[in-house]
Amino acid sequence: MEERRCKRCLLRELAGQRKEYETVQRYVEDLAPEKRAAQATRETRLRKCKACEKLLDGMCRACGCYVELRAAIKEQECPDERW
Repeated sequence: MEERRCKRCLLRELAGQRKEYETVQRYVEDLAPEKRAAQATRETRLRKCKACEKLLDGMCRACGCYVELRAAIKEQECPDERW
């Protein structure tokens, strides 16, 4: 059976299906506090990612990153200039 791709899903919504979620979560947790974006900032960024047509299966098709990782890093920007 063909695996269905999830349009506009974040990794956390696919946690039971994608092992990458745990890896990304560990990386975010290990970020130095001064490099980590505030939780409210991350959530705002991720809301914008979820509304973007370039989000596919937790990844940004503009740059290939996992959006939850990019959103967690304070100094990062959206490659499509949405945040």
